[in-house]
Parts: sequence; C-alpha cells; structure tokens
Amino acid sequence: MNYQLELEKIIKEIEGKKPSLLLHACCAPCSSYCLEYLSNYFDITLYFYNPNITSKEEYEKRFMEFKKIQESICSVQVIKEEYNSEEFYRAIKGLENCLEGGERCFVCYELRLNKTAQFAKDNNFDYFASTLSISPHKNAEKLNEIGKKLEIYYNIKWLPNDFKKKGGYYRSTTLSKELGLYRQDYCGCIYSKKEREKCQQDKN
Repeated sequence: MNYQLELEKIIKEIEGKKPSLLLHACCAPCSSYCLEYLSNYFDITLYFYNPNITSKEEYEKRFMEFKKIQESICSVQVIKEEYNSEEFYRAIKGLENCLEGGERCFVCYELRLNKTAQFAKDNNFDYFASTLSISPHKNAEKLNEIGKKLEIYYNIKWLPNDFKKKGGYYRSTTLSKELGLYRQDYCGCIYSKKEREKCQQDKN
C-alpha cells in the first residue's frame, strides 16, 4: 500500500478543518520535516516517548533539540514522558540478539506507538501518528500495520504515513543542517549503537 497516498486522501477529506494530531517524535531531525509538512493541515502536539534510548543523558540531549524547531518551524507543544529504559528492556527480552530492523525493532515500534495511542485516546486527540517512518531504516509497512491495529483497539484514528516519500527524508537532513540540529548516527538503543560502531570499525 502507498501510505503517502493514503495520507494525501485524508488531507483532502479534512480540507477546511484542522484536526488535532498527537505525533510521536523520535527526535528533532525526524520531526522537522513532518512538522513543516503536517502543520498546514493538523493542530499538532509532539509526544516524546523513547525508552529505547541508551541513557538519560542522551534522552535529554535529544529532547532539548526540539527548542530549535519550535523557534524555527512552528511553536508546537512538546510533551515529554520521563525516561524509563526498563520499559524497553522488558519489552524486548529474548530478542536481544535480533538483527537491527528485525523483530526487536517491531516490538520497539509497538511499545512506543501503544503509549502514543493510549495518550491520544485519554486526551481526546483526533489522530495519532509517528515520525519514525521518515527514516529509510524503518519499516513503514510494519509501522502502519501496528498503527491500524491500535486504531481498532483504542478507537482512535491512525494517520497513515510514509514520511520518507516525496523527498521527506532528504528535506529532514537539509533542515537539520540549516537549524544546526544534533543528528545522532544510530536509532537510539544500545543494540543499534553497537551495530553502528561495528560498521565503522569494519570500514576502518
């Protein structure tokens, strides 16, 4: 399925309105393009919940970067959940040795999207979504599959998306440079960090 086309259909259907959207944000660089694109059509609140991130210091460092996009792109509200890595390690127990991009990542997607959907439902948002699909390393089909499942469970609309489409990923890298955003070179968890470090060692 072309999730970008699905998103464009919804945008046409809501023309003249501005529904509320709780947008799960993995980091400021990925959020930059998503905000630039979606803020014309939705009343957006960013939701920073990423217990997969390696440390509290890294968590806070990534969160602080949202100030730059608030000042430069739009004055969106950012809700931050407290850092609790134990939620991540409990969820992926037994999957520690999975390759990056496999089952462990899918469980991590669901952990973060479930929390987002629950918050969106509890606070009467019209839609929920995630910036994760902007990354070429993230499985947009799986993200949308999880989103649709949670839409049914919580009875709140999932906004289908594949933000890397239409030059979205490239635009996010351009905005990151223009705004001087801290752009990490790994997803967030210790496993992706180790895999990145191994790749760099192999190149050297």
